[in-house]
Amino acid sequence: MSGEPTIERTAIPGLLVLRLPVHADERGWFKENWQRQKMLALGLPDFGPVQNNVSFNARRGATRGFHAEPWDKLVSVASGRVLAAWVDLRAGDSFGSTVTVEIDPGVAVFVPRGVGNAYQALEDATAYTYLVNGHWRADMTYPALDLADPDLGVAWPVPLDVAEVSAKDRANPRLAEIEPVPARRALVLGAGGQLGRALMAAFPGARGVTRAELDLADPAAVADWAWHEHDTVLNAAAHTGVDAAEQDRAVAWALNASAPAQLAGLAARHGFTLVHYSTDYVFDGTRAEHPEDEPLSPLGVYGQSKAAGEVAVGTAPRHYVLRTSWLVGEGPNFVRTMCRLAREGVSPSVVDDQVGRLTFADELARATRHLLEVAAAYGTYHVTNAGPPTSWADVARQVFELCGRDPRDVTPVSTQEYAAGRALAPRPPWSTLSSSRLEATGFVPGDAGEALRRYLSDDPVSAG
Repeated sequence: MSGEPTIERTAIPGLLVLRLPVHADERGWFKENWQRQKMLALGLPDFGPVQNNVSFNARRGATRGFHAEPWDKLVSVASGRVLAAWVDLRAGDSFGSTVTVEIDPGVAVFVPRGVGNAYQALEDATAYTYLVNGHWRADMTYPALDLADPDLGVAWPVPLDVAEVSAKDRANPRLAEIEPVPARRALVLGAGGQLGRALMAAFPGARGVTRAELDLADPAAVADWAWHEHDTVLNAAAHTGVDAAEQDRAVAWALNASAPAQLAGLAARHGFTLVHYSTDYVFDGTRAEHPEDEPLSPLGVYGQSKAAGEVAVGTAPRHYVLRTSWLVGEGPNFVRTMCRLAREGVSPSVVDDQVGRLTFADELARATRHLLEVAAAYGTYHVTNAGPPTSWADVARQVFELCGRDPRDVTPVSTQEYAAGRALAPRPPWSTLSSSRLEATGFVPGDAGEALRRYLSDDPVSAG
């Protein structure tokens, strides 16, 4: 066989058959058993293998399985041939589905976690090899299934009553006796915050935890969490007090930098996708619009700690850093404060020399879901609502008008005037983020003005 590898889908979702070019001459043969760039281009997941195992089978008829270890694997042979069989043990409509494929050196199969794997050697001296994205542990438990279960309908070439099968594999239960493997759920960290609440709504099957349940500033508690149960971790937890961070430096760095670094290491170890949320404060605001690749240049402790967190998350094999600005969601925020002041008859002074775009939490959650669903390239994306950049004073005027007050009751002031006598952290004057990279994935940001009107009409606190 020559040329490029090809991929075939099967009746079991996610079980993929690869046809590999084998280059043979008088010395033997050569193949690229795992070539990440080519296989990802074909549609194979970037499953991040960490261990390579080889099972040597001395005689034809040696049979092993069905085992559903807690990892993804890429199986093939280094010599000989096998009849391989799989049964879907995952909860869902495909539970119990079976597929069989003969594997020779020109075939490899990607097996997703939760699919039971078995094979029978068809030749003497067959070397069966498999890459996995989890490390074997002595305390590991996983479902195993009876090779002879008639409900599976696998026609083994060498009858199992004479084949070499371990006593352990002969004692495995039948399909009707096992519980399906539960799907790995997304985990939302910081589920009680504005963004966390929006993420829980956008990912209804996710597990959400607050700081009371998992304190990210406690490395021991983080290390003890059952990370293998999650395929995606959405880190919406952070120290977001821009001014407080100037005094609470240790806390800000623990939550915004050290915790993301620990999560990045855990993502590499356990194979989950890490989604981390960052901020326009990683820039000094000297450019009118910030692209994703602009060098980091934070002004204060908050921005510095968030920038460090971004760098750490970038070491995770599968990661998204979503930078955003001026977040508005369920909970205390600028828009709610301005609406309350409008209703109370207060005429505030609001800065007019800090410019950016509002980002509504449900929009950021929608962008998150989009990037995961379309399997966008890993890396950094900017997410805000669409529309012309505005100052904080502009936003306040819009809120006043929507709440029934004269927008002229908002007095514009400079940042310097507003900060007089206050211990405030430095702010970037320009917070406008370019979302061109996100839009290139097919995402269309919603208009900020329309989102603001909808927010004020739907929000019971703002609506009075």
